[in-house]
Amino acid sequence: MRKVVEFFTHKEKTLRDNRWIFASMLVGSVLSLIASLVLSVEALELAKDPNAVLSCSINVVINCATVAAHPTASLLGFPNSFLGLIAEPVVITVAIAGLSGIKFGRKFMFAAQIGYSLGFIFAYYLLYTSYFVIGALCPWCLLVTLTTTLVWFAITRYNIRENNLYLPKKVQKSLHGFIERDYDKLVMWGMIVFIIVAILVKYGDSLFA
Repeated sequence: MRKVVEFFTHKEKTLRDNRWIFASMLVGSVLSLIASLVLSVEALELAKDPNAVLSCSINVVINCATVAAHPTASLLGFPNSFLGLIAEPVVITVAIAGLSGIKFGRKFMFAAQIGYSLGFIFAYYLLYTSYFVIGALCPWCLLVTLTTTLVWFAITRYNIRENNLYLPKKVQKSLHGFIERDYDKLVMWGMIVFIIVAILVKYGDSLFA
């Protein structure tokens, strides 16, 4: 335990921050992989029996089956959760390598940023659809949204600090100052709190009915 504490409290600020970044990526991607696995299993159950009662179908609002029945649950012709089964192991590998001290090339991290940014946008599109269109929430989907948010902010923080995004010098300098003041963390937690409040405001009375 002492070695673990020392590992994450290293005196060198950048190294310490990197370790926290990759640890956040690892935890977030593992949780997202678990959620994707559960959603994939449930998608197969619904394929066999459209009337199957899922473990996370608790009431009218908390209902995975309702969300899974909407066309946006399979935008590419197969359950969206399959994408998580493909992408999250890659993120886990990158996170473990990062914790081990391996530094990836600039082009690789830039590509990773683009790829995960698309996943980030996709996750929030699905959240928007679930919240405003379907009118039901899937707990596992919400977990994916949360973990995607954590991982996206972590990898973005790393790439900004390491100058991996091929940004103009002025923009790079401004963003670097932004993360040095930890404003990115403030934005991230602000988004998470906003989503929680929005869910409670709209569905609070029905969540546990």
